[in-house]
Amino acid sequence: MAPITKKPTIKDVAKLAGVSFKTVSRVVNNEASVSDAVRDKVNECIKKLNYRPNHTARTMRKAPFSLAFVYDNPNSNYVIQMQNGIISECRKQGFELVIRPTDSKAEDVGKELAAMIGSNQIGGVILTPPLSENRALVTFLLNQGAKVVRILSGSEPPDELAPVIYVDDVAAGEDITAYLLQLGHRRIAFVGYNPSHESSRGRLQGYQQAHDKYGVSVDKNLIIEGEFTFESGLKMTQALLDKAPQRPTAIFACNDEIAAGAVFMARLQNLRIPEDISIVGFENSPFSVQTLPHLTTMDQPNFDIAASAAALVISLMQEQKEIKATSKGFNPKLLIRDSATRPEAN
Repeated sequence: MAPITKKPTIKDVAKLAGVSFKTVSRVVNNEASVSDAVRDKVNECIKKLNYRPNHTARTMRKAPFSLAFVYDNPNSNYVIQMQNGIISECRKQGFELVIRPTDSKAEDVGKELAAMIGSNQIGGVILTPPLSENRALVTFLLNQGAKVVRILSGSEPPDELAPVIYVDDVAAGEDITAYLLQLGHRRIAFVGYNPSHESSRGRLQGYQQAHDKYGVSVDKNLIIEGEFTFESGLKMTQALLDKAPQRPTAIFACNDEIAAGAVFMARLQNLRIPEDISIVGFENSPFSVQTLPHLTTMDQPNFDIAASAAALVISLMQEQKEIKATSKGFNPKLLIRDSATRPEAN
């Protein structure tokens, strides 16, 4: 009986050619990211060993890559807009998307995401705040071999750890506060401050810078800490309105969901908007047009931000761009509607 010879594997080809098995896979699948010299060497070894690629495995390797959108955010509208932007870009480029809500405060969040990457053949990860602000987590994911793109608050990338899509919350917070100051407001509340969220800190910094620019002192009692939710908007606004006669003439809510809660609570207190109190939001989410009057807000293009993040991480997965050249910034724009007016109308 003739001895059974072992069928050559892709690793045998890689060893003989002196390259990684991933490089052999790229040659077998006719991918462009291989030099002609390496391609010729690998093909020579394939012929020498009489290697025959497994058809099923080749099909799997040629299937679209997957990337993951990882978030920890109670704002459902933000998540949906981000999700839609990423999906739009994935469809254009033939990539699959894995959506992963997670607890940013969990001790084992890194291991959780590493397991997700391994089990779903994920090559890239998009992180939103506060996960994207966790340098240790980003470093851990990079060490797992994932391409990481961070969505962050800022006027420029904070470092070169991983590419960034950044939003200038400081400038935006200053713009909308300046608008209220130009209307004549001098007691402007800031609601939704959360020290664990960089975007909240940035918007507060802008709020303070606008006051400094116009020579108006900030009453720290009008800065209210809370969450980015409708319910938190209700509670924070009630606390402010209970301060009569020292209550504010205007409220700058850290997002539209908070602002919608503020409008609701003001109406429960029989206050007219904007005649008795002006209320502005941030993001231009669906909440901004679901209130009456519609909210003056900062138009933050979350769909475009997400699509840009997806395009960036896909380009990194395809090794088409250098990391240093890829970060991109967005500047929210003031969108004036009907929820703010001059305080003299009060």
